[in-house]
Amino acid sequence: MAYLIEGIRVDGVLSALVAAAVLGIVNAVIRPVVLFITLPVTVLTLGLFTFVVNALMLMLAARLVTGFEVQGFLPALVGSLLLSVISALLTTTVGKGFRRRR
Repeated sequence: MAYLIEGIRVDGVLSALVAAAVLGIVNAVIRPVVLFITLPVTVLTLGLFTFVVNALMLMLAARLVTGFEVQGFLPALVGSLLLSVISALLTTTVGKGFRRRR
């Protein structure tokens, strides 16, 4: 993402790996709570508010990891959209591989 989106910066491979791990933990622990609290807004916006929550989780991970920086909400929102697309593509690709092995 740092190569594609201006406003997201990663200092090195180690920072990227730590940021990925922290983002995974934040998405596993904090994101479900935030999604539950913001459920009425999410329903009202037909699920689009989930992208805002994802952007906030990305910004939180950037605050926790030195060497990983997100400069503002708009780069975080674009980064969360890109992460969603990449995650969906990987899930589809890896999911097909697991189904063939059975």
